[in-house]
Amino acid sequence: MTEQLVLEQTPLNAVDRCDRCGAQAYVRATLMSGGELLFCAHHAKEYAEGLKPVVKAIQDETNKLVEVSSDAQ
Repeated sequence: MTEQLVLEQTPLNAVDRCDRCGAQAYVRATLMSGGELLFCAHHAKEYAEGLKPVVKAIQDETNKLVEVSSDAQ
């Protein structure tokens, strides 16, 4: 019998940057090949359809953008 290790995803923070443009990343795409890609909200939306066939999991923290906006007022 084999054991499968399930790791909790670490929350994204200001150090995590979009692989496409360098802006703060709010989405992590874990690839079936084992790698991961980080995207800002804009690029995550732009590449969402193309990523579907190769992605194992998506960690979407774009809700943080709404929280930041409402806190600023």
